[in-house]
Amino acid sequence: MRSKDYGNDVLSGDWRRPRRGRIPEVPAEPGLVAEDPDSGFCGAVVACDKFGVTLEDRFGKRRVFPLTRSGFLIDGEPVTLVRPQAAPRPSARSASGSVAVQGLRAQVAKESRIYVEGVHDAELVEKIWGHDLRVEGVVVEYLEGVDDLPAIVDEFVPGENRRLGVLVDHLVEGSKESRIAARVSSPHVLVTGHPFIDIWEAVKPAAVGIPAWPRVPRGVPWKEGVLDALGWGGGTGAAWKRILGSVNTYTDLEPALLGRVEELIDFVTAP
Repeated sequence: MRSKDYGNDVLSGDWRRPRRGRIPEVPAEPGLVAEDPDSGFCGAVVACDKFGVTLEDRFGKRRVFPLTRSGFLIDGEPVTLVRPQAAPRPSARSASGSVAVQGLRAQVAKESRIYVEGVHDAELVEKIWGHDLRVEGVVVEYLEGVDDLPAIVDEFVPGENRRLGVLVDHLVEGSKESRIAARVSSPHVLVTGHPFIDIWEAVKPAAVGIPAWPRVPRGVPWKEGVLDALGWGGGTGAAWKRILGSVNTYTDLEPALLGRVEELIDFVTAP
């Protein structure tokens, strides 16, 4: 007489049905070790295509199995192996949104130049428009401040095939920067700029992970005021590294900067 009814076979049942939840789908990436439960063959994935998955055991023997639902075991648990997603193709667009030129070779630099105010400005322009500028053979240099712009323009000697474009911070009516820009006006010189106090502010706050750029009281150095308001330590160098690292494409920058840089590139590369 049986005290308890366990059925005819305690090992019977569908092993392909998971104990809890649905059977996971696992990409058949090369090197993944899986077992075919029907044959007991166990090996690492060496290939996977629409016809099936190829496993290679520790003796070098290979077998091809169809990608059936719940067709394999990994660590004793049933899984469905699926084809891995194809690796993404290289972007056909540069960081600025322009068509990327594949296999680009360095061009001989044109005589025309673009000047920006400082190192941070130059690094940001390089990160987003560097590809475009290399395609055109245009070099970007920095002024270390706008006060020396008239002397630099005189030394540069702009001409028909030697144009000079200048990007200035805080270029608003009545500012010191606007007065200096007026002094170097020429058909072969274009001085344009954005309304932001510093190039930092031309990066969208969301890209940096902050709700907004802080308003710094008059009389307080702007960058230091920003660091204090945001609680960022490490000084301005570390802060800029953090900001620049958050910029990946032109969508991370404010339109007021994007338009001005594009305008300068068009100006210095016009035939």
